[in-house]
Amino acid sequence: MTDDLPRHHLGMRHLRQIVAGVSDGVILIGTDQTIQWANKPALDMHGVTELDALGGDVAEYRRRFELRYRNRHRLAEGTYPMERVLAGEAFDEVVVEVAPAGAIEPQWTHRIRSLVLLDEQGVPDCLVLILDDETERYHAEERFERAFNANPAPALIVRLEDLRHMRVNRGFLEMTGYDENKVVGRSIYEVDVLEGAARRELAIERLKEGRTIPQMEAMLQLPNGGEKCVMVAGQPIEVGVTRCMLFTFADLDDRRQAETALKQSEERFAVAFRLTPVPTFLALRHERKVLLINDAFTEETGYLVADIVGRAAVDLPLWSDAKADGEIERLLRKDGRARNLELRLKTKTGDVLACLVSAEAVTIRQQNCMLVAAQNVSNYDRTHVEVAGAIEAVMRDTAWFTDAVMEKLARQADDGPDAATHAFSELGELPPRAREILTLVCQGLEDPAIAAKLSLSANTVRNHVASLFRKTGVRTRARLIVWGRERGVTGRRIARGSPQS
Repeated sequence: MTDDLPRHHLGMRHLRQIVAGVSDGVILIGTDQTIQWANKPALDMHGVTELDALGGDVAEYRRRFELRYRNRHRLAEGTYPMERVLAGEAFDEVVVEVAPAGAIEPQWTHRIRSLVLLDEQGVPDCLVLILDDETERYHAEERFERAFNANPAPALIVRLEDLRHMRVNRGFLEMTGYDENKVVGRSIYEVDVLEGAARRELAIERLKEGRTIPQMEAMLQLPNGGEKCVMVAGQPIEVGVTRCMLFTFADLDDRRQAETALKQSEERFAVAFRLTPVPTFLALRHERKVLLINDAFTEETGYLVADIVGRAAVDLPLWSDAKADGEIERLLRKDGRARNLELRLKTKTGDVLACLVSAEAVTIRQQNCMLVAAQNVSNYDRTHVEVAGAIEAVMRDTAWFTDAVMEKLARQADDGPDAATHAFSELGELPPRAREILTLVCQGLEDPAIAAKLSLSANTVRNHVASLFRKTGVRTRARLIVWGRERGVTGRRIARGSPQS
C-alpha cells in the first residue's frame, strides 16, 4: 500500500497519516485524473480491499462502478463526483447509490463532499473526495417510507423546524379527500390537523417542544367544505436527521354514526316497549333483576316502577310457581326463547293471573337479559289463543307486535256468537291430516318435530303447512296459529263441536 501513495512533500505525508485512521472514506485524485490513494473505509465502501480495484484513473472507476441518484437515474459521463471535482466544481454534499457495474440493485449509499488541496503557489495539487457511508441510514429510511405509505391507518409527518407537512400517506388522503400536493409543503396552520381538538393548546405546546401529543378528538376540515371527526395523536420521530412529528388518526365518523344508530334504536325500542299492550318486563338472566317494566305490566299487576325495578323476580315473587323461573331459563338456554308457557303471574295485592308467557334471550349493553311478555288470559279463554301469535311476533319485530296486538284486541269486541259456528265450519273444510298438522302447529311444534311425531317426511309436513297457508289465506306461521286458535284449536285437541280427525 505504501508504494501506491502519492509522493508529495511532508504535509501530504502527514495528511495521509491523519486520514488513514478516520472513519470517513477518503480518496485522493491527482490532477492527471489518476486515483492516487484511498483509505480502508473508502475501499470498504466499494467492496474492495486494494486500491487497484477502484481503477487506475477516473475513467476506469466509471467503468467498474455504476452510480445512480436516489431516484434511480444513472449519472451520465462527466457527472461523477470525481469528474466534477476535476472540473473545478466544489460541492458540500452529493448523495449517490453505488453498485458494481452490471449489478441490478445498488449496494451502498455514499454522501460525498469535495476538497481541493493547493500548493504553496495556490495551484490545485491534489483533489480529495470525502465519503460518508449512509447505506444503513437510507435503507432504514426506505423501509420506513414503505411502511408509512403502505400503512392503511391515516398518518402524516410534520417537520418541527418550520411546522410544515413533510409526508402524507394514502390512508390520510383517502380519509380526507385531499390531494397530496395540497398537503405536503403546507403549514400546519393551513392544513390544521388539530382544529377543534379537545386540548388544542396542549397539543400546540407539545408540538413546538417536540414532545408526545396524547390522543384527543379533533375536527378535520375537508377540502370539499365538510368536516370529519377524528382521534389524533402525535409522536416525535426523526426522518434522517430531521426532527419531525408523526401524526396518526382514527376516523370517528363511523363510530359516531353507529352510536347515533344505537341510540335511535334504543329510543324506538323504549317507545315500543312502553306502549305494547301486553304486560312486558326486561330482566337480567343471571340475577333475575328487573330492569324495565311497561305500562301494561303496571296496569295488570299494580306494580309501580319503584316497587319492582332493581329487585329480583324470585324475591318478589312474580310467579306463583317457584319453578317458573327455572323453566324459562331452561328453555332460553336450549333454544334462546320460550313460547306459550301457561304460568300464573302474581299481582302486587297477591292475586293470581293466568298468563300465556313468552320470553326471548337478548343482549343489551353487553349484558345477558331476557325480554318476557305475559298476556293475561284469566277472564277470556280465547284471548290466550289469539294473542299467542302476536306474542311470538314481538320477539321478531317489536313494531309489528304493537300493531298486531292492538288489532287483535280491537277485534275481540266485534266477535259475536256466530263466530264460533263459522269457525267450526271452516275447520270442517280441512282434510283430517291437515287438521292434525294444524293442531300440532298450534301446539308450537316446528316441522321436524311434527314429522317425527306423525312418522312423516319433513317435505310432506312442509307441503301440508304450505297448503294450510293457501287455504287459510295467511302467510306466516304465527298468523296460522292465531287463525287456528281463533277457531278452537288449542294445541291439545280440536274444540268440542268441530269435526274430529
